[in-house]
Amino acid sequence: MGSIAAWRVSLQWLAAISLAALFWGVAILFLRRVWFFRDPVRVAPRIPGAVLSACDGIVVYVRAYQGRGLLSEKLGRPIDLREITGSDLPIAERGWLVGVYMSPLDVHFNYAPTDAVVEEIVRTPAAVNLPMVDLWEYIKLTYLRRAVDLFAAKYRLVNERNTIFFRTAVPVAAGGGGERDRERELRYAAVEIADKFVNKIDCFVKPGDEVRAGQKISFISRGSQVDLVLPREGVTVEVKPGQRVTGGITVIARVGGRGLDGRGDPDGEGKPPSARESF
Repeated sequence: MGSIAAWRVSLQWLAAISLAALFWGVAILFLRRVWFFRDPVRVAPRIPGAVLSACDGIVVYVRAYQGRGLLSEKLGRPIDLREITGSDLPIAERGWLVGVYMSPLDVHFNYAPTDAVVEEIVRTPAAVNLPMVDLWEYIKLTYLRRAVDLFAAKYRLVNERNTIFFRTAVPVAAGGGGERDRERELRYAAVEIADKFVNKIDCFVKPGDEVRAGQKISFISRGSQVDLVLPREGVTVEVKPGQRVTGGITVIARVGGRGLDGRGDPDGEGKPPSARESF
């Protein structure tokens, strides 16, 4: 009798383990083949001067650059903006670099931040893509939804990148006193960075195309990142590290800020007060 009872217990455990394995197998297959490729319907807000997020994810850094150089404390040297964009095309001598990390659980379509014309697309190939994060960083970003300092990570300068340069005339809301709305020309770039296991970046636009704010412009497989490169003069950064953003919905920045350094930074360093010690 004892052996029969033991067999029954063993069979019950085997059935439980098999069901658990089947459940997790189906869940992983669903996440990788269905959920990952979801394409939600989104309506971009029509806000004068707004620059929308190019993707879903977590803001991992907000950095100001000067003369195309960004100081990297970890690498111990300045990073030339051209190392990130892979191009000599000008944007501005002083500007913002806003990085958003996309976990495998995020929507992986990328969206146009404004109504604009695609000026140029520069593809930077890579022999081998480096992993963006280690296991603990992956857990923090994907499951704990906490920001990780990725600014000085080497992958940003080595992995495959697709840089889309935009030109637009952004409506700037009038201040008051009967002042009329006006437009300001804005040149900026979205740098799409592939992770280690990304097969390719699918780009849906080409130079000369006109895009609308919130329009899908590309798709990046699995984990990845998008950097927005914006001029600093008159541009107010509206996000900070650790903040969740939604592509084509969340306002990343506004054109027509309080002064040359966006948020009216009195010391002229270009650091938004909410991220003065930012990544």
